[in-house]
Amino acid sequence: MAESKQNLFEYTEESIKSLDWREHIRLRPGMYIGKLGDGSSPDDGIYVLLKEILDNCIDEYTMGHGKQIEIVVEGKTVNVRDYGRGIPLGKVVDVVSKINTGAKYDSKAFQKSVGLNGVGTKAVNALSQYFKVTAVRDGKQKSAEFERGVLIKEYKESKTSESNGTLVTFIPDGTVFRNFHFQQEYIDNLLWNYCFLNAGLVISFNGKKYVSKNGLLDLLQRKTNQDEICYNIIHLKGEDIEVAITHNNEYGEEIFSFVNGQFTTQGGTHHQAFREAFVKVVRDFYKKDYDFVDIRQGIVAALAVRVVEPVFESQTKTKLGSQSMFEGGPSMKNFVYEFLAKELDNFLHKTPGTAEALKKRIEQSERERKELAGIKKLANERAKKANLHNRKLRDCRIHLNDEPPARGREEFIAKALESTIFITEGDSASGSITKARNVETQAVFSLRGKPLNCFGLTKKVVYENEEFNLLQHALNIEEGIEGLRYNNIVIATDADVDGMHIRLLLMTFFLQFFPDLVKNNHVYILETPLFRVRNKQETIYCYDESEKKAAVKKLGPKPEITRFKGLGEISPDEFAAFIGSDIRKQPVTVMPETHIQQLLEYYMGKNTQERQDFIIGNLKVELDLIEKRPEE
Repeated sequence: MAESKQNLFEYTEESIKSLDWREHIRLRPGMYIGKLGDGSSPDDGIYVLLKEILDNCIDEYTMGHGKQIEIVVEGKTVNVRDYGRGIPLGKVVDVVSKINTGAKYDSKAFQKSVGLNGVGTKAVNALSQYFKVTAVRDGKQKSAEFERGVLIKEYKESKTSESNGTLVTFIPDGTVFRNFHFQQEYIDNLLWNYCFLNAGLVISFNGKKYVSKNGLLDLLQRKTNQDEICYNIIHLKGEDIEVAITHNNEYGEEIFSFVNGQFTTQGGTHHQAFREAFVKVVRDFYKKDYDFVDIRQGIVAALAVRVVEPVFESQTKTKLGSQSMFEGGPSMKNFVYEFLAKELDNFLHKTPGTAEALKKRIEQSERERKELAGIKKLANERAKKANLHNRKLRDCRIHLNDEPPARGREEFIAKALESTIFITEGDSASGSITKARNVETQAVFSLRGKPLNCFGLTKKVVYENEEFNLLQHALNIEEGIEGLRYNNIVIATDADVDGMHIRLLLMTFFLQFFPDLVKNNHVYILETPLFRVRNKQETIYCYDESEKKAAVKKLGPKPEITRFKGLGEISPDEFAAFIGSDIRKQPVTVMPETHIQQLLEYYMGKNTQERQDFIIGNLKVELDLIEKRPEE
């Protein structure tokens, strides 16, 4: 037995394999585009593919070439047209199909570009079932078509009257991105960020125009409700840096950070430098050693820097690793601090009204924190004791906030982005998910009954309520979402009235006390099938009535139909398919213009006549639709 096992893992010359660029990207896509996903999350790979193409367009714009980008998404086909210089015609094929080929190694041509690795467009090519590139330069054009990175047709140069620039068309590979779909709101946010960071750039997406005149000031105006902010947005600009800052009365902090037009969703050295510098400047201005938590509580800010040859911690460029602005230049920490120490200090001296409003907000946070201090200490002790003997949390091995190893860094980061915690109701549901989960990246937290409706309550309840306190500790968000342990928080409840109510109560908890979790797209609702339709040859799982009808029609007369009343009725073997690569989850999203407190008041506050009228009105519409349906 031992001998056969040894032979099975024998290490010989045949064990060594060489992969070309295309094979490596397709074998390890997570290294290049992060998690794959189906488009239900803003950091899913299909949006990274779009972003990689757009980054090249933006680089052209920042170099002074082409002020317009046109994007058309029809179903699963994406078209991106810029009006830059266009790829040199003799290198069209090489630029999109030869790894480490591009102009960005020449820092004179692209001094502050975001794409420096010569990989992005090749990854899009390799991971698309169809990819076509057309370059136009000085009255001539050249095109090439590919399938999954393989050149299938190269066109000869020809004359054209088209303006200079590049057109890319691609369809993500359905065998890599299963059941994928583009969500307009995610593309919408992506494009607005590009415009906020490149004032004057005009982007057209399916006929809708995107343009910003005031940069990060416009971004913060879109991200905040003007009736809720504590003072008018502070907007400061300097060479290679721009910031916008305000505070609201919500919990937590929300800081959007960017490098060379790239939204660094995981932060990095510039993000941390801003957080530290803002605290130091505020303390110096007021000549008082305020706690950093009080200074940053409720902050909403945006930071953009321009760095020469930035170093990111992964190919997906979500976290900046550069320690300085450029080789031999100032450290990131000193650069950001010196800018704020001069510009923010000057602004606060010139606008005493803003300075007074900021001071009041800090002191409000200070009072609340001191009131909570005793309660938090007792709650933390209870949480530690509970964690020693409870089984509420079945943890996973890889977490979002884990430090990546030196070897296999890219793959580890990709897995960290997949880290998920399922919040379930009851032991049967949590038991099924626990047995079916991927122990490497999926954790399970089990609720005991319905959580408290916390609307209108203070954060005191988070520590006094055992369920909320343990959930907060499991997520590691007591001091903010920087330490968040799971990239995806998935509410997994039964598809019945009680299950829907628990969803609402959990969503209220997050929106009331940790709104930045929702705003940063970490919270989802798990979709599980309502029906199982099967005969002796095939089993089909259906998520709604229309899918059930189609399954019955496909399987023929009298198939066996099972209606799942709860998650606990689904066996672990079946559950594995619903929380694996084909998982269906709906994001909990809050539009920038949404007034969170008004939203919660309407749905979770007192039973107002307005809400009753809404429920009755929509119930009547649904009943009318049922009456009009043809008999089954």
